[in-house]
Amino acid sequence: MAAEPQRTPISGCVICWQEADRIADCVRSLGFCDEVVVVDSGSTDGTREIAAGFGARVVVNAPFPGCAAQRQLAVDLARHDFVLCLDADERVEPALGARIAALAAAGALRGGYRMQRRNRYLGRVMRHGLFVPDWKLRLFDRRAGRVVANPPHDHVAMEPGVPIEDLAGCLEHLNYRRLRDHLRTIDSYASQAAAAMGVAGRRAGPFDLAVRPVAVFLKSLVLKLGLLDGWRGWLCAGLAAWHDWLKYWRLLRLPRARRPS
Repeated sequence: MAAEPQRTPISGCVICWQEADRIADCVRSLGFCDEVVVVDSGSTDGTREIAAGFGARVVVNAPFPGCAAQRQLAVDLARHDFVLCLDADERVEPALGARIAALAAAGALRGGYRMQRRNRYLGRVMRHGLFVPDWKLRLFDRRAGRVVANPPHDHVAMEPGVPIEDLAGCLEHLNYRRLRDHLRTIDSYASQAAAAMGVAGRRAGPFDLAVRPVAVFLKSLVLKLGLLDGWRGWLCAGLAAWHDWLKYWRLLRLPRARRPS
């Protein structure tokens, strides 16, 4: 008689700050996981208490060390080697959760898994533009992968030869609560990206300021059919161009002393 497959336990890993209005849905969507670890950056709005109330193990790590370091800390704190990483503004949709749970029950999880995010922007799901497609590697064996910085973002880097598969289903991503939140993020991300490019020895010139933002705008609006998303598509295209211009403007203005020779 064949032995029953051994179930693979999963740890849900969430990083957050001031997410009292969204953390509950995030933690609930990870109900198929064997535990949920929440690493908070020092919230004062009740985020930690709400997460704990829904069964999460909450750890405070402040001040915020950056997305990559904070997410890797959550991974390191997990009790199980297979981890599923989310931000508080994300949640696993039921079909995707069922698929992951089935793989875990069959003991069939291997390597890493990408999943597509469905981005909801200012109250509506975006079907076009730079938001689509939006594949993220979020479920992985931590023995074969780590979260690494790629300012202003982070990503999971798997060891060479480790299989990576795409899963059907979606992560719902709520993006920004208000337009001003998007503008603040652009300001922060542009500074981080400029600093990273400066450290890497990149330079900025007239071409970067005059051509690249226009190219990003046209790519988002026309090539990626963002115009079909109505005014939100136009807005996202314009803000993507603004982010690109601001990034290169700040790179141009970086003091020479901060750039490698």
